[in-house]
Amino acid sequence: MLDQSVGILERDDTILDNFRRLNPGATENVCRATLASFRFRADAALQPVGTLSGGQVLRAGLACVLGGASPPSLVILDEPTNHLDIDSIEAVEAGLLAYDGALLVVSHDETFLANIGVDRGIELTGPAEKARQST
Repeated sequence: MLDQSVGILERDDTILDNFRRLNPGATENVCRATLASFRFRADAALQPVGTLSGGQVLRAGLACVLGGASPPSLVILDEPTNHLDIDSIEAVEAGLLAYDGALLVVSHDETFLANIGVDRGIELTGPAEKARQST
């Protein structure tokens, strides 16, 4: 599970150290290539997680979870584009497109959903919408 605060990452460790801790069998090349695909190239992978913005933390968490030898078969994301800049959204999109599992995404960002290949959706309405629809 990758919660909204990305609690799996140790804030005092670097992104690279977190990746290695969570993916102990990964080679240096796999670590670096995976982190680079989430836009943590070269020295950027050496940043302590605690110094990152919210969008960078999400990208680092996704890289660590999806980039290992045994990525989860299902990833559930709740409003993953909230508080992300365009570059971060594009990096998350690229990482999710490379992911070969199932996605369950809660989002109001229809462009993001289309860009990650979501082709089925369920629209939920609350009591206020139902009241408006029935009048």
